[in-house]
Parts: sequence; C-alpha cells; structure tokens
Amino acid sequence: MQVERVKYVIWAADMERAVRFWRDTFGGRLLKHNPVIAEVEIEGAVIGIHSGGEGNRTWTGLSLQVADVIAGGREVAAAGGLLVKEPEPENGEPPHLAMCVDPEGNEFMLTRKRGV
Repeated sequence: MQVERVKYVIWAADMERAVRFWRDTFGGRLLKHNPVIAEVEIEGAVIGIHSGGEGNRTWTGLSLQVADVIAGGREVAAAGGLLVKEPEPENGEPPHLAMCVDPEGNEFMLTRKRGV
C-alpha cells in the first residue's frame, strides 16, 4: 500500500478558535479550511481539525517538541489553552514535559529533547 499522507485529527466545537490556536501558537501553516475541517501543518506534521466537537477533555497522544517547555507552557496559556501540569525538573535535568490542553479540550504534551 502506498501511503499518500498522514494526519492526526482532533475535534473542535469552535473551528475558528481551534485554527487560530494551532496555527498561531505553534507557527503552523493553514493548508485547508472550510466549515467542516481545517488542516494545519506544523513542522511537517498535519493536524486535521474537525468540527462537531463538544469541548470535552480528550487525550490526543499529540506531543510537540520545543526547546523550553516552561516558556512553551506559558505561550499555550497565553493563547487560550491550559497548562495542566507544571513542568518540573527530573533526575537533576531541567523540566522536559508540560501537559497542556487546547481551547477545545484536546490534551497534548510539550516535550524537551533530553540527553541520550
């Protein structure tokens, strides 16, 4: 089978708000946008945003690697999302994980690259 494209779909009760959050907060590029679905490309990955969401908290499995999870968590909150787990140091290393929620209730992680 020849795979043509891979995208991860999340739900949105408010399509415009969701598009703004994912595009603006993470420097995404809007690929498609209509009343039913939008697609935002972030660092080569495509996030599909589907209308009809109910705003319920839902774990997505999405993880975005950033240089600084503390600053990233602040940016998520400033953009209307939530930082639900404050980044904490672990094993003598700087924080590497921030648990977040977008304005539509989609839970995701911000991670920092760790030493090998």
